[in-house]
Amino acid sequence: MIYNRPGLRLGIRLVLFALAVALAAYLFTEGKILFGSIILFTAIYISVNLYEFLKKSQMEVKQFVEGVHYRDFSRHFDVKHAPAEVQSLRQGFNDINSAFKVISHERETQYQYLQKILELVDTGILSYEIETGNVMWMNESLKKLLKIPYLKTVQSLDRRDAELCVKVVDLKPGENIVTDIHTDRTSLKVLLSATAFQTNNKRYKLVAFQNVNEALDETESKAWQKLLRVMTHEIMNSIAPISSLADTLKNRLQHSSDLVDDETGTLEDLSLGMETIKRRSEGLLKFAQTYRNLNMITAPNLQKFYVKDLFKTQHRLMQPTLQQKNIELEIILKEPELQVEADINLIEQVLINLLLNAMEAVKEKPHPTIILTASKSENGRVAVKVVDNGSGIEDEVLDKIFIPFFSTKKSGSGIGLSLCKQIMMLHKGNIHVQSVMNEGTAFILQF
Repeated sequence: MIYNRPGLRLGIRLVLFALAVALAAYLFTEGKILFGSIILFTAIYISVNLYEFLKKSQMEVKQFVEGVHYRDFSRHFDVKHAPAEVQSLRQGFNDINSAFKVISHERETQYQYLQKILELVDTGILSYEIETGNVMWMNESLKKLLKIPYLKTVQSLDRRDAELCVKVVDLKPGENIVTDIHTDRTSLKVLLSATAFQTNNKRYKLVAFQNVNEALDETESKAWQKLLRVMTHEIMNSIAPISSLADTLKNRLQHSSDLVDDETGTLEDLSLGMETIKRRSEGLLKFAQTYRNLNMITAPNLQKFYVKDLFKTQHRLMQPTLQQKNIELEIILKEPELQVEADINLIEQVLINLLLNAMEAVKEKPHPTIILTASKSENGRVAVKVVDNGSGIEDEVLDKIFIPFFSTKKSGSGIGLSLCKQIMMLHKGNIHVQSVMNEGTAFILQF
């Protein structure tokens, strides 16, 4: 038992060394040189043995410290074949290494787990050092949102979107702002949130990019629906009696015209006035009824169908008009088996509207062309595009074209694109527009 206690063994050696030195000194003073020399050599042997023990222990400690310095906890110290003096020390090192390996494994597991979670979330996340601007990490959602594979520094974002770069750098921890991200001639609304933390005497900022474009579109759409519902109700309730009353008064004037001498033409003027009131009232009623259609669609009848069948129907329907206007319709479908789950009747209505708009846009072009195409992205979302080489849409108008009542055409009602957007939102999808003046426009339906 005593032999297995390193501290006790070391103490015994020190005591024996001290006794041997004292005894040797005593024997030398008594003149017993031979016995004194033997005891002195014994003391020297004990000291050398003690030095070797301390040297071995120091070497073991040095090797262990190097392993800790380089975070190499895989090393195993051989206890079985080690000298008895360092067996306990090596066993202790092995126990510490085992504990560190468990802690390191748990941290690595937590890190990988956190990485996977951050890769799965739709929110884009960017982490960078505040002093240098060096980007430490960005997740896949942010790469897809910004459409960039890599960012070395946060300042390099300036080349992609200068306005966004300024907003990110100036964003203070704890603040939230809504801004635009401009990519591929389109813009998205994002909510920027920031927090800061410090580690190893370095300060970092973590910025979250949350795409709120669809949420804002949905809120805006519901607001327009409520407004249209109230407006059409009030207009129809107010105008219907006026139209009826104008019609009644006009009939009475016609019946009484034979009984009254109308040399001045007053009755005729009154009759024309009543006819005008009746006609304008009916026009307002028709206008209100038209916009009321925006609120009539509540739930789409979803079913799977092939995109190629949808395109065939559109081609067959539009071909006479296209030939008459000498417009070329090009259909590109690289995946013939591509399918969409949607209400085919509503989607046909959307495509008809977009194709008619495209025909209007290309009518002044020498070689008018419309391209109808569809593809599937990496995340499984299907996108249908209607592209034209027409006159394009001005930048200041792009943000307004989906607003009800707004139209760039003199005879337009402003209902077409609003209805298209509502139909796509009912399908949990969206519609985007890309346009360059005098080059053309592309409308993208995302399912």
